[in-house]
This record gives sequence, structure tokens and C-alpha cells, in this order.
Amino acid sequence: MARRLFVLNGSNLNMLGARQPEVYGRATLEDVRADCERVATELGFELFFAQSNAEHELVEWVHDAFREDAVVVINPAGFSFRSVPLLDALRMLGSAVVEVHITNIHARDAVYQRSLISSVARVVIAGAGVYGYELGIRAAHRLASEGSA
Repeated sequence: MARRLFVLNGSNLNMLGARQPEVYGRATLEDVRADCERVATELGFELFFAQSNAEHELVEWVHDAFREDAVVVINPAGFSFRSVPLLDALRMLGSAVVEVHITNIHARDAVYQRSLISSVARVVIAGAGVYGYELGIRAAHRLASEGSA
């Protein structure tokens, strides 16, 4: 049976392609999903892909990942900077967490530069655009293959 991979997306990412394309690019969340499905299939993962603007839904999905011992790639978006509940949920995971940001959060306004989630992430990818999801999945696969996820 294939190992489960959760790719989770936080607030406003459902608006990719329409929201500030000069910052986030023109790819939609469906484009991201298709790329993630392609890479997950190539690497032998069974993919769960989801997005929510509601913090509690992300926390519940992380709980599901915990129960399934799944690998997690997460773009917490705005929840990166204030969500202690999401941070606490991610801390429970026995597998590696890979954090992805479409933009380089370190080059943005100060409010976007300090991600709480980075403190539990084994890998952080920022600024690679939506290609960062592929990099994140490949990093998660490498960690899982090495037994450190």
C-alpha cells in the first residue's frame, strides 16, 4: 500500500490565479493540485489534497495525517504567522513536515517574515512559486525514503 501524503493549503489559496497574480503568479489551485497528483503518483504516494480558509479544518486534517502516519506538505498561508492550534497539531506528527510558501516570505513585509510553522518543519521552501510544491513533495519523499519521515 502506498504511503499517504497530505498536501494542505491555508487561507486564500483558493484564489490563486486571481488574487495578486503579480505576487502569486497565474497558476490556479487546480493547477497546483494537478502538479501534486503527477508528482505524488510518480513517487508512489497516495495523495490527499485540500484547501481551507478555516483554521479548524486544517487542524482536523493534520489530526487525520497523524492517525494515518502520513507525510505532510503544507502551505499554511496566513495561518503561518498566528496559528498556535495549527502549530500544536503539526507537533504531534511522527512524520516530517515540509512547509511551502509560493513567495519568499523573508523578503516580504515584516508581518510575513516569521512563520510559527517553520519551527516544526524539517524543510521550508519559499519563493519558488508553485514549483515549490513539487520540491516539497520530493523533499518529503526523500525524508520518508531515508526513514526520517
